[in-house]
Amino acid sequence: MGLTLFLTGFVAICGIIQWVGVGLALSALGRKPAGGPLVLPPVSVLRPICGIENFLAETLDSTFHADYPTYEVIFCAAQADDPAVALVQSLMARYPNVPARVLTGDDKISGNPKLNNLVKGWNAARFDYVLMSDSNVILPPDALRRCIAEFTPQTGLVSSPPIGIRPDGFWARVECAFLNSFQARWQMAASRLGQGYAQGKMLFWDRRVLETAGGIAVLGREMAEDVASTKTVRAQGKVVRLPGRFFAQPIGARNRRGVWGRQVRWAKVRRLGFLTLFLPELLAGAALPFAAMLALVAMGAPIWALPVFLALWYAPEYLLATAGDWPRAPADLAAWITRDALLPALWIAAWGGNSFEWRGNAMTAAEVAAHKDKP
Repeated sequence: MGLTLFLTGFVAICGIIQWVGVGLALSALGRKPAGGPLVLPPVSVLRPICGIENFLAETLDSTFHADYPTYEVIFCAAQADDPAVALVQSLMARYPNVPARVLTGDDKISGNPKLNNLVKGWNAARFDYVLMSDSNVILPPDALRRCIAEFTPQTGLVSSPPIGIRPDGFWARVECAFLNSFQARWQMAASRLGQGYAQGKMLFWDRRVLETAGGIAVLGREMAEDVASTKTVRAQGKVVRLPGRFFAQPIGARNRRGVWGRQVRWAKVRRLGFLTLFLPELLAGAALPFAAMLALVAMGAPIWALPVFLALWYAPEYLLATAGDWPRAPADLAAWITRDALLPALWIAAWGGNSFEWRGNAMTAAEVAAHKDKP
């Protein structure tokens, strides 16, 4: 009797957390902007480039269509012969009325290759508001207006998780399942609880906040720039805000190994950056409560309790995907279930060492610690 009560309570608590998390995320999607300045300030847009990715021409082209009075675009490449440089140059020639340039060179200020690529753009940026946006994200015409609208005296940074669209194949749908109604959902829920945190795909800075902390090099003092950004903003008593509806990342084709490798890398980043928040991730997703349901059925609960559990568990996720207009076909439901089945193994894998490889670069906690000691 005691075990039955414990398992029933565990399933119920997990289900409540699932529904509350989705409810908070839905409220984040529907909220009004925080405020924003009365006069739109000029903005510098930095986009790091490295090789040719899926949909790169489309995502970079979107940079030139901002519905915004004054902005500049700076593309950053570590190598002058990077094939993405030629693409950028052709885009700049196509849109001569948009102030844009491409800078090349690699400044080793950290163990983070993206940060080393971006530093030259940060130093060259002319304006006090700076958007760092990964090259594989589509920036809609109102992106800058939406982000600026979130700046108040308490805002240090505006950040957006990427929303995966156009998956090609099942594992691409699993990638979307991680990005959208899981990672973006919990980021929205945290924001509604006053605990907003950054996501490295898009960091929109009031540069004065970062300069007060010591400049862009401080973002190299963690395993990822989003962790360092969150800590930098919170240390100044400011908050990270989200721009309501988020910006899309076309996914294209993915394979199992690539999806798993990326998720392990991000899980390690979360463990090393925010351990107390990472620990409860073992209970995230449907895997453990479903195992508890299986045990209850084995102890005499009716078999129909299993499909009822799955329906009640994934119904709110479907509501959120519908509200956000995110992928939600029957194949996506299978991807959500696959994601949840992987989560406990992913949590365990995140404890496998303090290093990972990103774009062919080995990143280690020891190297990050060495940069923390630098003035």
